[in-house]
Amino acid sequence: MADRFFPNEMPDYIPESPTVESAAVAASDSLSKLLHLPFKTLSEGLKKAALDLKDTVVNETWVAKGKRVGDYTLYTGALGTAFLLFKAYQVAGDKNDLALCSDIIKACVSASRGSGRVTFICGQAGVYALGAVVAHHNGDEQSCQQYITKFKEIKLSKDLPDELLYGRAGFLWASSFLNKNIGKDTISSTRMRAVVDEIIKSGRQFAKGRCPLMFEWHGKKYWGAAHGLAGIINVLMDVDLKPDEVEHVKGTLRYMIKNRFPSGNYPSSEGSETDRLVHWCHGAPGVALTLVKAAKAVNRGKFDKYDVRCFESDEFLQAAIDAGEVVWNRGLLKRVGICHGISGNAYVFLSLYQLTGKPEFLYRAKAFACFLHDRAQNLISEGVMHGGDRPYSLFEGIGGMAYLLLDMTEPSQARFPAFEL
Repeated sequence: MADRFFPNEMPDYIPESPTVESAAVAASDSLSKLLHLPFKTLSEGLKKAALDLKDTVVNETWVAKGKRVGDYTLYTGALGTAFLLFKAYQVAGDKNDLALCSDIIKACVSASRGSGRVTFICGQAGVYALGAVVAHHNGDEQSCQQYITKFKEIKLSKDLPDELLYGRAGFLWASSFLNKNIGKDTISSTRMRAVVDEIIKSGRQFAKGRCPLMFEWHGKKYWGAAHGLAGIINVLMDVDLKPDEVEHVKGTLRYMIKNRFPSGNYPSSEGSETDRLVHWCHGAPGVALTLVKAAKAVNRGKFDKYDVRCFESDEFLQAAIDAGEVVWNRGLLKRVGICHGISGNAYVFLSLYQLTGKPEFLYRAKAFACFLHDRAQNLISEGVMHGGDRPYSLFEGIGGMAYLLLDMTEPSQARFPAFEL
């Protein structure tokens, strides 16, 4: 099991030094120096590194390919590069990034024709939703409306799965993304409610009394964020739910907490006894982000109209913190990416920091980001760390690392890409 991750030898917490000079005095090596740096100084360095990585990603996935798109998806393809460019624009304000982002999205429209895929991460919904939001930022309302029209023309088949990467939850997330970034009811509550109804119906059908909701993908009842419970419930918490549906969400989360491994990690699927994976896609990281959202619901009061004590903050917050401990101890993976690498795992600490305000969680996010910044490129070149099957992509490669480093400039606003709104 230990061959999946690096031993985490970084201190549990280091109060940041007041000056660069004092950081240098306290440091014994380059990583230690980064961990001691004042956050403002560190974040500027991470931002520069991220923008350099962004340029590399663009060159390898767009320029070197003759500005032609084969894989259009956000997960491993050109839309992931566009999403990274949009993030870079939001952080650095360079209009060239926004223009290039728009060009790549147009190429993705052509490449995605006839794919039949309907989600944000791996389908046309992502192309049209991101296209609309980028056009909106460009002040091109005509193109924005054209993208929204194309989005509304997407049809969901009856045999569609429910999960995030290829199923109904992935379409539902894209709808919420549009409503947040364009305006409420860009995608109507009626359309979204129809999707929620199908998800809930399916979840009850597969649960068969074990817990309120359960879902199946390729014959397995997954628990993780990519294909299972954590991802689907995460998306459901972004929409208005009926009182009984709120109870289903609560009960399912409690079922997961009750049936986690003694280590604090979570099974990849129902009945699995293999405690190996500490990834966003399978295991504690994806579940932790969903538990944080459940705990945030207490403070946000989203469900209070149904039940004042709908979410007991201690219950879900403590479970999220417990999962965070698993990520800290076993989440320094020998992979770089967002889906199953260090970059994605760092978002657990950013999310916990946003919920609690505790500097210890910000430090842990900083520690994972600094480990990547200081060592990832060398470890990949030495073959010690896996750079991803698509090494420049958003979810598998250094595109995800660049996205994380950009998010470290404003940690209170950081969001796991295509998962946290």
